[in-house]
Amino acid sequence: MIRAGARLVRCGVLMAVLLLAACGEPASRTPTADDRDVGVYAERRSKLMAEIRASERGISEPVLAAVERVDRHRFVRPENVNEAYENRPLPIGEGQTISQPLIVAMMTEALGISPGDRVLEIGTGSGYQAAVLAEMGAKVYSVEIIPPLAGWSEENLRDAGYEGIEQRTDDGYFGWEDEAPFDGIIVTAAPDHVPQPLIRQLKVGGRMIVPVGPPGFYQTLWQIEQTADGVVAENLGLVRFVPLTGEMSAEDS
Repeated sequence: MIRAGARLVRCGVLMAVLLLAACGEPASRTPTADDRDVGVYAERRSKLMAEIRASERGISEPVLAAVERVDRHRFVRPENVNEAYENRPLPIGEGQTISQPLIVAMMTEALGISPGDRVLEIGTGSGYQAAVLAEMGAKVYSVEIIPPLAGWSEENLRDAGYEGIEQRTDDGYFGWEDEAPFDGIIVTAAPDHVPQPLIRQLKVGGRMIVPVGPPGFYQTLWQIEQTADGVVAENLGLVRFVPLTGEMSAEDS
């Protein structure tokens, strides 16, 4: 049984102040030959981080630092590289987007992970969210259903120096059962209902962050926690994501 605690929200704006502070040391990242390019984006990155800090969304310093360490320009298409540090989603092809940095930070905060936690990401996309999770010290497992994106994200993560992320091309609705259970699950596309296979792959005490709702509209972002007494869900407000694609079993709806 899911016990839901809803919050008042304004349409289109995520209103929840996320209270958990994820903590940890920076993940180790292998330096790359392109690190000399980072300085070109320093001013834009600083402006982006100032905007995120000014949002007053209850994002902890460890999460802010993890977002700041990720070179977002490595995870966008070449034609959008000059927009990489704008606080908005960008198209990455195949009808998908790289999420707005503020939303990535808020979802990471809501996940409440610690260094060493095992985290499943559904929807690798360009690899950006996976990189942020790695910077939080998590052991990341990421599933992408679209083969061209799966190959591109693997290349992006490798080129950016994130070599410890496990990736798989598959239908993320069913999770990654062979590696379950997970301390956290983060879903970066919106199913029209909460996938029950993912709930079953959460550890007791683990959390899942998932946007749920019909395509083409705003969805509700849910924080779902697996407890010894059952599942507890909290409404974190309204967001807008591309739909989760793949086979969604009617019996799980």
